[in-house]
Order: sequence, then structure tokens, then C-alpha cells
Amino acid sequence: MKNNTTQNVARYTLGAFLIGAGIAHLTIARKEFKAQVPNWVPLPKDDTVVYSGIAEIALGSTIVLAPDSKKEIVGKIAACFFGAVFPGNWAQYKNKRDGFGLDTDQKRLARLFMQPLLIIWALKSTKNTK
Repeated sequence: MKNNTTQNVARYTLGAFLIGAGIAHLTIARKEFKAQVPNWVPLPKDDTVVYSGIAEIALGSTIVLAPDSKKEIVGKIAACFFGAVFPGNWAQYKNKRDGFGLDTDQKRLARLFMQPLLIIWALKSTKNTK
């Protein structure tokens, strides 16, 4: 992204998205998020949802509040986080679990392609342009 204003809007939007998703983990969407927790995770599904929600709130807040000198590393951490939660999306697809309106194999498959876009969003919106 070449325009700093566009980049900042994208970064703040991503941060707000993460904060909102984290709050949803802890409140209204816990059941849906449990559908994404792979069976091999050694914690109870609800605990996993709560911990990942807290991580999303912290990460989103950090993306929004990071000084310019730290925003690129925060973007890389966010990209890694999006990569780390991909197995949850895969588990939802593989195990045919409904959640968030993903009630068909086609919708669950399409969701898998959103994760790389989130990774790109995190990297591009935080890249140093200097």
C-alpha cells in the first residue's frame, strides 16, 4: 500500500476487526467458534475459544496502538496468528461443522481462502513505507 492514509485505515480496520472478533469469542459467538477448534487441541474447546478471544483483543489493540517503529513487527505477528488459526478453519471444513452460516462444504471451502487474505492484509497494512 503506497498511501499512508489508506494503509492506516486498513490497519485500524484490521485492529477493530480483531477486537470485535475477540469480544465475540467471549460473548455472543462462543458456540460458533467452538466449531472451529480442532479435536487435537489438548484444551477444552471453550477454554480454547476464550484464550484465542483474549489473544485477538490484545493483538487488535496492539495493531491499533503500535507506534510506527513497531507496527511492522506487529503486522508480522498478526500474520502468524492468522496462519496459526488456519487449522481451525480446516477442521471446520473437514469435520463438516456448521458455524457462522458456513453450513455447506462450498461455504466452508470458500472460508479457507479468506485466511491468506487476512495474512496479506496484516502484512500490507503494517509495512513500513519509509
